[in-house]
Amino acid sequence: MKRMDLLSELVLENQTKLVLFVIDGLGGLPGKDGKTELEAAATPNLDKLAAKSETGLLQMIEAGITPGSGPGHLALFGYDPLEFRIGRGILEALGVGAHVAPQEVCARGNFATWGPGDVVLDRRAGRISTEKNKELISFLSENIKEIRGVKVRLYPGEEHRFVVVFSGDNLSEEVEDADPQKNGLPMRWANPSSARGNLMATIANEFIKKVRELLAKEEHANGCLLRGFSQAPHMPMLSQLYKIKPVAIATYPMYKGIARLVGMDVVDVVDREHSLEGLFEALSSQWDKYDFFYVHVKYADSYGEDGNYDAKREIIERFDSLLPKALELKPDVLVVTGDHSTPSRLKSHSWHPVPVLLSSPFVRPSGGAAFGERTCASGTLGIMPAYHLMGLMLAHGLRLAKYGA
Repeated sequence: MKRMDLLSELVLENQTKLVLFVIDGLGGLPGKDGKTELEAAATPNLDKLAAKSETGLLQMIEAGITPGSGPGHLALFGYDPLEFRIGRGILEALGVGAHVAPQEVCARGNFATWGPGDVVLDRRAGRISTEKNKELISFLSENIKEIRGVKVRLYPGEEHRFVVVFSGDNLSEEVEDADPQKNGLPMRWANPSSARGNLMATIANEFIKKVRELLAKEEHANGCLLRGFSQAPHMPMLSQLYKIKPVAIATYPMYKGIARLVGMDVVDVVDREHSLEGLFEALSSQWDKYDFFYVHVKYADSYGEDGNYDAKREIIERFDSLLPKALELKPDVLVVTGDHSTPSRLKSHSWHPVPVLLSSPFVRPSGGAAFGERTCASGTLGIMPAYHLMGLMLAHGLRLAKYGA
C-alpha cells in the first residue's frame, strides 16, 4: 500500500488548525563567516520555538538530487515527487488563472536580454517590473495569435515571468527547455525529447524567434526563453485525501498554481517591497474559514539565486520578526521549512536537505539552541523524506486513527 493511500485510509475529521510555512530556498551553505544565511540571521523567535519543537532535515527527492520548486512542494503536501511528476509550465499557468485543456501545452516563459549571436546575456531581463511585463504581453498578444495553425494565448506573471498556452492538434509536452540555463551562453533552442514532441518544438522555436523580432528594440526584454513544457495532469485532491479544508497564501503565480492543482483555495496577496506583512494579515483574516494553511515566502529563493547572501539573510530575519503574529493564533500544529535549498554561493537550487521545525503540544523537543542547518541535523526528526511530513502534521493534529488492531 502506498503511503498516501494509507494516510487517506486512517485520516479522521477534526477541527485542529495546521499551518505550513514554506520559506522558498531556505537552506544554504556557509558564507565568509562560516555560517549559512539561516544560521547568520538574527532569529530569536524561530530559535525559541525550535528549542521546544521537533527539528530535522528534509530530503526533498533523493540524496544528491536537486529539486525544482514543483517537486519540492508536492513532497511537502504528501505526494511522492517520483510518482507525481508535473511540469513547471502547468503550475505557472494555473497560478495566473489560465485554463489549460487536456490537448493543450503550456510553458513558463522568461523575458530575457539577448545579445549578438543569440547569446543570452540575462535570463531574467534585469527582473523587469510586473507593469512592464503586462505591457509587453499585451503587445505580443496582438501580434502573435497563431503559428502554423496552432493558437497562442499569453498571460503575464510577476516581473520577468509569463505563461504561453499552445492550442492545436498533435501537440506534446515532450520537449526540452529552450533555455541555456546560464547567462552568457548561446541560446539553447527547444528540442523534442521524443518523436511526439517534434511539432511542439518547432512551434516553440518559431514563437521565440517571433518574440525576438517584435521586441528587438527593447533595452532589456528583447527576447524570451521557454521552460517546463507541460500538459494538465490528474491529481488526487488534498481535501479528499486528508479531510482538510486547505488554503494557500502566496504572492507568486507558480505557487498559487501548485496549490490549485492539489485542490487548495487560493488567497491573492499583494506583498509590497517584500514586507511579508500581507502574508500574515491574510493568515489572520482566513483563520476561521480553513483548517490547513500553506503560506509561501518567496524572496529567500530569489536572493539566493542572485547570489545576495545578506538580502537572503534579511528576508529570514523579517519572517522571524513577524512569526509572533502566527503564534498568537495558537495553531495546533505549526511547521517552518523550505521546498529546497538555494545557497547564495551557488546562485541556484541545490541538493542539500532543508531544515524543518514542527511545533505541537505532542512533540519530543529536540532542544537545539537555534534553528539552523547544523542544529537541525541533530534534531529528533533526523533526515526524513519530505513527503513524510504531511503524515506527521496530521498525526500531531490528532487526525490519524491507529493502524491495525
